[in-house]
Amino acid sequence: MSLLIPGTNSIKDTGYNVANSARFNSGSSDYIQRTYGTPTNAKIFGLSWWIKISGDPVAGTGQFDLWGERTNSSNRVFMSLNGSGIFNFFEKNGGSNVLELDTNRQFRDNGAWYHFLLLGDSTQSTASNRIKLYVNGVQETNFSTETYPSQDYEFRLAVNSTKYFGRIGLGGSGLSTNYFDGYLAEVAFVDGTVTAHTDYGEFDEDSPTIWKPKDISGLTFGNNGFHLDFEDSSALGNDVSGNNNDFTVNNLTSVDQSTDTCTNNFTTLNPSANLTGSPTYSEGNLKVAGDSSANHNWQTTFVVSSGKWYWELKDLTSSPDGSLLFYDQSIISGSHPGYGFVLNSRKKVINGSPTGSAIGSSAQNDIWSMALDLDNGKMFIARNGTYLSSGDPGNGTNPFIQTSDGLPSEGVFGGHIYNGSMELNFGSPSFSISSGNADANGFGNFEYAVPSGYFALCTKNLAEFG
Repeated sequence: MSLLIPGTNSIKDTGYNVANSARFNSGSSDYIQRTYGTPTNAKIFGLSWWIKISGDPVAGTGQFDLWGERTNSSNRVFMSLNGSGIFNFFEKNGGSNVLELDTNRQFRDNGAWYHFLLLGDSTQSTASNRIKLYVNGVQETNFSTETYPSQDYEFRLAVNSTKYFGRIGLGGSGLSTNYFDGYLAEVAFVDGTVTAHTDYGEFDEDSPTIWKPKDISGLTFGNNGFHLDFEDSSALGNDVSGNNNDFTVNNLTSVDQSTDTCTNNFTTLNPSANLTGSPTYSEGNLKVAGDSSANHNWQTTFVVSSGKWYWELKDLTSSPDGSLLFYDQSIISGSHPGYGFVLNSRKKVINGSPTGSAIGSSAQNDIWSMALDLDNGKMFIARNGTYLSSGDPGNGTNPFIQTSDGLPSEGVFGGHIYNGSMELNFGSPSFSISSGNADANGFGNFEYAVPSGYFALCTKNLAEFG
């Protein structure tokens, strides 16, 4: 996985910034819904959303729905990404398949943010102009299935019925249970007004391959239109378009509000990495679990080669058995690849081997921290805010591991879990934080203070320090 994710804004100053997203977890059956009223014009719509998928799409298993509506089996509409990353938009009306688009292209990068935009205008005389799909500012034209609605067709996306975001269930009878895993940001629906893809985003002037969001508050949203910015953690379904078309939230809580967004992408775990074991990922690829069959290794999506970085690990296991490491991404085997600390033996790890005597203690719900200074070749490890071996990362004294130990100058953060689970916090945690500490740039939400000069692993910080 590359340092700067294509299609995701990695520029420090983007102009328009998206502050929050909502993190959906299939294991918690998270979704949101609302019932539409009378549309402004059911023949014309715009549906825009930013998405960062979780799980392991490369494995080719599973499917999730982004949007769904169902009156019965003969009258329904949904949009989904299948297990291979194929985007599908399907609509059935009166028992007939009136619309279907299946992309040939696969969207499987779980470290990147994608922008999806559907523009519908059935008044168009040319069939292919009645529905247009844009991904990261570029129109999709290559489909394995391509069925367009008749002229002046009234889309079910706009009719008065209940709509769902975040689950495969289409509403009503026959509801499925394959819920969405991942993040959604800047979700918007425009009812009855013709819009262009450039109303929702733009290419960066200095990095023309990067598509970034625009402020859409000035759009005419129409009767059923809405804009979800997820900035109110107590009401993640709030519509900020001015229409008050709020969504009902199901199973999402304040901790599911995230600062991982399309304008500041945070590193997460990478289920697609070819590592030892087969751990289970959840909570936006921030929680990892394993059984007793193997040491299940994990690693992050970002590769770093410079800068000073801080992150935390919460061990949820009653008898802690895992590690937190930094290592060359080419090392994919072994119980403890790289350099760091083993939680159960409480030993230093040098080049894959635990060494020395046990240090301190460990217990369930401990929060461990790593402060890594790649500019000076130093690593510091802390338990519940206290650094081992009297380390002081702010002053650079008493490092736990350093260059002379063989610490690599480039790599990924990672570790392993054995018969338990842990949650990772790279600045946008999936678990509750009692104190709340940001880095000097104001990014991140950590349990313990970020050492002076160290930063959260997000694209805005990488653009400046990475």
